Amino acid sequence: MAKIADIDLGEFPLLLAPMEDVSDPPFRHLCKKYGADMLYTEFISSDGLIRDADKSIKKLDIFDDERPIGIQIFGGDFEPMMRSAEIVEAAKPNLLDINYGCPVKNVVCRNAGAAILKDIPKMIKLTEAVVKSTKLPVTVKTRLGWDENSIQIESVVEQLQDIGVQAVSIHARTRAQMYKGSANWDYLKKVKENSRIKIPIFGNGDVDSPEKAIEMQNTGVDGVMIGRAAIGYPWIFREIKHFMKTGTHLEPPSTEERVYATLEHLNRSIAWKGEKLGILEMRRHYASYFRGFDNIRETRHKLVNSENINELYDIIEDIRVKYATSNIES
Repeated sequence: MAKIADIDLGEFPLLLAPMEDVSDPPFRHLCKKYGADMLYTEFISSDGLIRDADKSIKKLDIFDDERPIGIQIFGGDFEPMMRSAEIVEAAKPNLLDINYGCPVKNVVCRNAGAAILKDIPKMIKLTEAVVKSTKLPVTVKTRLGWDENSIQIESVVEQLQDIGVQAVSIHARTRAQMYKGSANWDYLKKVKENSRIKIPIFGNGDVDSPEKAIEMQNTGVDGVMIGRAAIGYPWIFREIKHFMKTGTHLEPPSTEERVYATLEHLNRSIAWKGEKLGILEMRRHYASYFRGFDNIRETRHKLVNSENINELYDIIEDIRVKYATSNIES
């Protein structure tokens, strides 16, 4: 049974990874609907929060049907991170998560995200300052290390546990790898076999099928965090759960179900962001929702170029009719 503080996540929870420009409320709703046990917001800049920047404040929006949910923040400076913890607490999530894993240049250059893996003592001191700044349970998402030569993940998790962190999610790559190569799950096993570590450890990286989820479970982790594999395919959560329970595969979602999910995502995006921005930001999802459809390229081009909601509805309805008998590659 996996528990973060007093948050009961069940026997082997599936967590939706925080993803910038992806894991917003419309997307989170669908992942929860199809089986995610724990959700996280997009990461939020601590500097943006204390400046009251509109984009950062908007990301604090959470809804009761998403619970349990964590709000994730990032930053490299003590004062903004501590003040951000207070702001996050006021938004009343179930927990606060700190991002020490983001590898992208515009985060790392601010000494945030994975950059802190070059200075582990600072990482521990900064985390402790955040823990002391909030009554919320604090968790951490991190990578193995900055590069192959600096991996000390067992020691890092021990130290995080010692200063009050309630759980750690480990993306089993280094920052140097970015999103390339294979995640090294051997380190997940090493962390779980460390008798000093008692807090839940969630594995992240390369789980894109029920079989992979079972393989990661066999490392001993307390749950699996899924990111990119859920984009345009929130059904992965229910498929993994079904496979773990029965050993058999669910049928993939039908054309009807894919169309319905696309429409629900689009409508929720518009309701949350307004029509113009909702339509614009939905464009990144169409290719994933309709991946594997024969001869879909021209239709997808229409979807990503339309700015009219009624036209979008018509295009999506055409997909439903044309592919009703399922021309979807497995």
